[in-house]
Amino acid sequence: MKKIYSYLQSRIAVFAHDLLMVPVAWFGSYWLRFNLDSFPEGFLYQALVLLPIVLISQGSMFWYFGLYRGIWRFASIPDLLRIMKAVAAGVLIAAIAIFLITRLQNVPRSVFVLDGILLFLLLGGPRFLYRLLKDHNLYRWIQDRRILVETDWKNALIVGAGRAGEALVRDLLRDSSGLYLPVAFADDDRRKIGKEIHGVPVDGSCNEIPLIVTRLGIDLIIIALPSATSRQTRRIVEICETTNLPFRTLPQLQDLVSGKASLKDLRDVQIEDLLGRETVKLNWQAITDATRQQTVLVSGGGGSIGSELCRQISRLKPAQLIIVDRSEFNLYSIDLELRNNFPELSLITLLTDINDTVQMDKIMRTYLPSMVYHAAAYKHVPILEDQAHAAVVNNALGTRVMANLADKYGCKSFVMVSTDKAVNPANVMGASKRVAEMYCQGMNAKSNTRFITVRFGNVLGSSGSVIPLFQQQISQGGPVTVTHPEIMRYFMTISEACQLIMQAGVIGQGGEIFVLDMGEPVKISYLAEQLIRLSGKTPGEDIEIIYTGLRPGEKLFEELFHDAEKLSETSHPKILLAQCRLMDKTALDESFNAMQQACQEGNDDALRRMLAELVPEHTGLVPISHGTERTAVVVPLKQTH
Repeated sequence: MKKIYSYLQSRIAVFAHDLLMVPVAWFGSYWLRFNLDSFPEGFLYQALVLLPIVLISQGSMFWYFGLYRGIWRFASIPDLLRIMKAVAAGVLIAAIAIFLITRLQNVPRSVFVLDGILLFLLLGGPRFLYRLLKDHNLYRWIQDRRILVETDWKNALIVGAGRAGEALVRDLLRDSSGLYLPVAFADDDRRKIGKEIHGVPVDGSCNEIPLIVTRLGIDLIIIALPSATSRQTRRIVEICETTNLPFRTLPQLQDLVSGKASLKDLRDVQIEDLLGRETVKLNWQAITDATRQQTVLVSGGGGSIGSELCRQISRLKPAQLIIVDRSEFNLYSIDLELRNNFPELSLITLLTDINDTVQMDKIMRTYLPSMVYHAAAYKHVPILEDQAHAAVVNNALGTRVMANLADKYGCKSFVMVSTDKAVNPANVMGASKRVAEMYCQGMNAKSNTRFITVRFGNVLGSSGSVIPLFQQQISQGGPVTVTHPEIMRYFMTISEACQLIMQAGVIGQGGEIFVLDMGEPVKISYLAEQLIRLSGKTPGEDIEIIYTGLRPGEKLFEELFHDAEKLSETSHPKILLAQCRLMDKTALDESFNAMQQACQEGNDDALRRMLAELVPEHTGLVPISHGTERTAVVVPLKQTH
């Protein structure tokens, strides 16, 4: 209430100032008209009589054109334009009214022109004078750099002389309590080099950052490129790393636009900045229309992908969100989070296993979800490699349970979350997911439910992914373990992956396997080095990188589609359609029944043979013992790039 009261007080004070300027301009225009001499007889009285008309006309236009939406300290060209429009409209209305009343008797026509000019100056002048006084640090810097150089501020180099860089410099110079003094820009636009922005010179290109740092005694580098791509950010970061100076970056563009962050919220460069991609544009209207007031079930809703799907879905106001997970802690965590963040959400959290057919049937019968996102799966390749039973039971047979129940209870859509490891699988995990993909395709041929599969690579920060492992190893002082110097993986953020999953669920008609555009693959060795550097340490000196050899079932390069799968475009540029081979549904049912029998008998060898028959491109047939020893090898860092 106190802030609201203060805000209203300030608006009233500014409005009172502007109204006071109206009679000053009105009588001043008469004075100028008569050459700064006294008014002829009758003119002064007429001016006094007509003043209320002028006050009402101008005051109403001040409010109409929004003169009080701006803040004096940040008065700028848009504020001047608003003042100009308001004054011109007010003068026109007053002139018409006065003409109708007096036929301009004892009212010189030039008075209206002079009144508009004076009023514009009287309204705009104080606003920019106030800003000038508030920005005394900025303009004092422009006039005499030595004044601020003598302070305790640290010299900062701004990378990026665009709008974000300009605004950042203005804020830093305006803030008298700030710690950093911008002394130069670096920018690759040759047209800007040699010029100045608020008195700060554009000193060179980004490749010249090390030279600028040495010449000007820079203490901090600030990367002011919020809309830069990950490739551009990687290049800048690699250059900054050669200076051995700390560097910070602005929040990402979407955070600045949404208001989650401001230009002053400098932060450390994060691995997402280096591996992320351009902001994905989604058809949120279609996603919202498909989800709002629908009952949605998410299996594996406590996992990394499943929980983010739940967050995204909750924002779309479904009629009810049902979360199924076998992990008590994960279920508790997402339940607590969603109830805190979405108190109006109708949320049901159920602790059960998707292979519990009786319980899952009861859940589907009770809540009758119209949309199912099937994210429950085992995904850790080395662990599953000699545990085919667990992989098949959860990933393949669990998918069959969910798909059959979705068909039985008339779900509109069933979206299965798959993986790039299902393509030419070299491991049991990938083969089990490929079999699950095939079952969903087979179900689509005989069901009214739309069965859709979405396939993508690694997500940043997901449970069991390499990044949390590296971060833990770094926090413990190392070493960081990488399986092979040349191993590469695709990455995207969890949020982006889940949004594209939802988009695919909307555009899919049924039976498709959608492949998410993962961008360019990244070397895991590069990832390890960058995480070490971002932690403030030096690879090879502070923390060693050790190469341990490929783990069971691991490939050097993952693929997003099989050679025989023809990719075609969809209505979304980041979602591609893979034309996969189909299998007879009857034969597929027989194979699944045989796998279930083998699981009940604990016959892993039989399961491996069945996976090989169903997925001929799968070659991981021989169980690999956990006791297999692998020799750790330290590879010089110059070989890791």
